[in-house]
Amino acid sequence: MISVIGAGETFSATLIRAAEEVGRELAERGAIVVCGGLKGVMEAVCKGAKAKGGVTIGILPDNDPLTANPWVDYAICTGMGYARNAIVVKSGRAVIAIGGAFGTLSEIGHALGDGIPVVALNTWSLTRNGEHDDSMTKASNPREAVEKAIKLAKQRMGIR
Repeated sequence: MISVIGAGETFSATLIRAAEEVGRELAERGAIVVCGGLKGVMEAVCKGAKAKGGVTIGILPDNDPLTANPWVDYAICTGMGYARNAIVVKSGRAVIAIGGAFGTLSEIGHALGDGIPVVALNTWSLTRNGEHDDSMTKASNPREAVEKAIKLAKQRMGIR
């Protein structure tokens, strides 16, 4: 399972295309997509995964499964609002961050704080004490992001 995080409201066609491609690439490699289950990047990654026959899980902030985007196979209702961000990232063996707003930034923080690898695709950059922090693995395109995320997930799980 690979978690994909990004803004629920994005008006960037480039980010939407990237998220759809990430979804397709993950599905082609047999990975299950975990996301926040709503619109924007989350919807695009699910749509891409479903186009290739993939499986999608949406960890929703509310109690209504009908709020999930139409490409979510399994909607998990939490009633936790943004607190569900921790569940989204902890469910994956690695995280791919695509673009994103402050909710995405909180998910990045949860993942890195728990030692979950994060692959950055046109998302936040980090500094610590005024110095660049390279805790995230950068990717220049969706395919590279997926390749790196799967490699890091396998390493984390002790699989070669």
